[in-house]
Amino acid sequence: MDDIPINENPILQRINNIQNTYQKYLDQSTPCVKERWIAFGVLLVIFMVRILSTQAWYIICYGLGIYLLNLFLAFLQPKFDPSLEQELNKESLEAGEDDTTEEFRPFIRRLPEFKFWYRSTVATTLSLLLTLTELTDVPVFWPILLMYFILLFILTMRRQIQHMMKYRYVPLDIGKKKYGSK
Repeated sequence: MDDIPINENPILQRINNIQNTYQKYLDQSTPCVKERWIAFGVLLVIFMVRILSTQAWYIICYGLGIYLLNLFLAFLQPKFDPSLEQELNKESLEAGEDDTTEEFRPFIRRLPEFKFWYRSTVATTLSLLLTLTELTDVPVFWPILLMYFILLFILTMRRQIQHMMKYRYVPLDIGKKKYGSK
């Protein structure tokens, strides 16, 4: 099969066409930020309604919640950790190098917004598909999972907010001045 070119193999040609069409729609959706997040919100509501109406698949819901929390934290964190940069500056000062000028560095996310949306949407779609079979419905005591998730959310967000305050960075554009637009 390796020696057959793509244009002669109808199966590979069809797969290539599907991939190109999928990528085209992804590229077209890139500038539509609000519409993408609204679609994700609708998908998440459908998933939650499915979980609440069937009173099942709590472990799938918990796994999705943990994954979305992990993505959100990666979205809030800078690509380059300021604590590591601070340690490097401290070591250079101890070595006798006197470079006290701070240069402006824009906030670059560890996980860009589009990848955050894309991975969240794929994970929610996969979770919704997993609720279609009884094989993935593991019986668990859901209040313990809910309490553990709430505790995990509070602790990780507190730590993230403390990190943001310590190194003085704001990962969100809410409330920032915008120049050139009225």
